[in-house]
Amino acid sequence: MKHVPSRLLALFYLLSVGSSVLAAYSTELNVTGLITPSACSPTLSANGIVDHGRVPARNLNQYEYSTLPAQALDLTVSCNEPVLFVLVGMDNRADSSLGPGFYYGLGTNIHAPTERLGTVSLAFREVMGDGERVLVLASSNQGLTWFPESNAYPNNYMGFAHPGTLVPEPHRLLTATLQVNTAINAAAYLTLKQEVPLDGSIVLDLRYL
Repeated sequence: MKHVPSRLLALFYLLSVGSSVLAAYSTELNVTGLITPSACSPTLSANGIVDHGRVPARNLNQYEYSTLPAQALDLTVSCNEPVLFVLVGMDNRADSSLGPGFYYGLGTNIHAPTERLGTVSLAFREVMGDGERVLVLASSNQGLTWFPESNAYPNNYMGFAHPGTLVPEPHRLLTATLQVNTAINAAAYLTLKQEVPLDGSIVLDLRYL
């Protein structure tokens, strides 16, 4: 006979007691999940890390954003069959964004938490779907309407289709260059007497349609 953990035995005991006890002491358990007809796996090169290294404070613009060199990551979405999916940029630093709806946040100054460090923007470049060039589409209303747009603004649905098509199409293999642009806030608005880490954090969420 297999060993039954004591906690499970306790649960069995609770289920066997009288109905009057259950009426007085009860709780609810919900089991959730999602059965999908197929599976896709998104991956980013360099483990999804964009490292700008050390940025000397003296090189920053005093009253304008300082744009750092653009960096690029290779994005691949591989599915076991053609699947209709979108990618959605989710900002883990949304409270620090200097342009909500257009830019992702770069985090706040650890030495002065009210100071927002800057912005991050994402754009899809050279996108290929199943070996053919595809058009990048965006939706700001969760897929009700679509328009051509290669910039991946926060919370927008990003879909992919053949040129001339304004509705996302299924793909088995999608490859793209994800361009990452970072800008630091004007130095006049930052306390830079100590080292300040940049702290952008973005999730590319793959969702099935």
